[in-house]
Amino acid sequence: MRILFVTSEAFPLIKTGGLADVSGSLPAALQEIHADVRILIPGYPAVLDKLINPKFLATISNLPHVGAINLIQGEMPETKVPVMAIESVGLYQRDGGPYVDATGKDWEDNPYRFGTLSLVAAILSSDQSPLKDWAPDITHCNDWQSGLTPAFMHFMSADRTKMKQAKSVLSIHNLAFQGCYGADWVKRLGLPAESYQINGVEYYGQLSFLKAGIFYADGLSTVSPTYAKEIQTEAYGFGMQGLLTARGKEIHGILNGLDTHEWNPSTDPYLAQHYNADNVSGKQVIKTALQTKLGLKEEPKVPLLGVVSRLTHQKGLDMLLACAESLLTQHGCQLAVLGSGDTSFEQGYRDLAKHFPDQVSVTIGYNEALSHQIMAGCDIFIMPSRFEPCGLNQMYGLRYGTPPVVTYTGGLADSVKDTNEASLKNKSATGFVMKKADPNELVSAVGKALSYYQDEKTWKEIQENGMRQNLDWTKSAKAYIAMYEEILNK
Repeated sequence: MRILFVTSEAFPLIKTGGLADVSGSLPAALQEIHADVRILIPGYPAVLDKLINPKFLATISNLPHVGAINLIQGEMPETKVPVMAIESVGLYQRDGGPYVDATGKDWEDNPYRFGTLSLVAAILSSDQSPLKDWAPDITHCNDWQSGLTPAFMHFMSADRTKMKQAKSVLSIHNLAFQGCYGADWVKRLGLPAESYQINGVEYYGQLSFLKAGIFYADGLSTVSPTYAKEIQTEAYGFGMQGLLTARGKEIHGILNGLDTHEWNPSTDPYLAQHYNADNVSGKQVIKTALQTKLGLKEEPKVPLLGVVSRLTHQKGLDMLLACAESLLTQHGCQLAVLGSGDTSFEQGYRDLAKHFPDQVSVTIGYNEALSHQIMAGCDIFIMPSRFEPCGLNQMYGLRYGTPPVVTYTGGLADSVKDTNEASLKNKSATGFVMKKADPNELVSAVGKALSYYQDEKTWKEIQENGMRQNLDWTKSAKAYIAMYEEILNK
């Protein structure tokens, strides 16, 4: 099966969040089970710098606004998955991130930047493709940035009724980000006027990239079974629950896996000591090294809580901020925070660190090495998200013997089993689950985790239960292949 995997970021080429981790590891897992996968990604400077064996592949001309782009073919580092990067100086060769400039403001031409990604994907999926030796069976789009691809594909085939074309799949990683722009972008991006209607790309008076993908894609998936159900409700549907409910029977909820090569406590190059489920003693060495590095008191018996996250309302980190002082004073624990996000959240955590310099460390920004060290060196991982399509950090916590405190939502509900008498007895206990996102629930769940932490034998059992789970992509990759086959056989 030939799969064109369309994404706006992929680790280790470029990363802003979990989409990059999935886009780096899922294609590799599909390749391992003999799928013929190629990643299509914008040619940001970091991507072109990190591609292995880059070479010119083809030119695509007559694109709205940009005219022509070049396709540069290379390989992913390590996994050797083929990559096609869209080279366009005007669109992608600039300082800043994939979506925002150096000041954190969205690029004003993002509709052109990701409209072009979508259109190039559609062209490569049709018999207009300049690639004569390879054509996809499935074009797998991810989130709003490639959401226009199924719409472009639909209108290409409508123009040419006998056109040979791939089938399209859209994976929803986070419904909260919808790629909404003014109606004038319909014409500017080369979409036909008739696409701008409720049964099309129109969404409350705007063009929505994500709505376009949800409406026109041949198949839909989300990144966990629970999230697939949640997005069909008013509470989690972000205004799209009606359309999603109409297509509800077609939505496949497939839990993300982990890159277990990148996230492996027995080989992780960022760690001062390696360990595994048979011997977790190495965690203590890493904890001491982390306390030293972060300027915290080196106290082996004091529980160290960890956060690696975007600092946003969605992630529930205002709730942790609200109750942190009482946790720190009542339980004497420590807290290590790594992340960035809302300015008020960043300042709130900085202020907390000033008030508790021996107990709290806050690092604002992105730091891959430190994220691994926090995941391994902390005792308990805090992730009280209000909604979480899948989440990967709670799985990193499981893999690294750092039981997570999570909310019962989305992928958190699907991947973490609450600790109680029954789950301890059947060896399924892996963490601590809040029934709802609420500050009092968070205090209670952390308190429960801390009480279990004092019982070394039981705590070790909880750690080992999480570490012994198979969290790799094998099962999920097979589920994607089954979904692709179902769509192709329709």
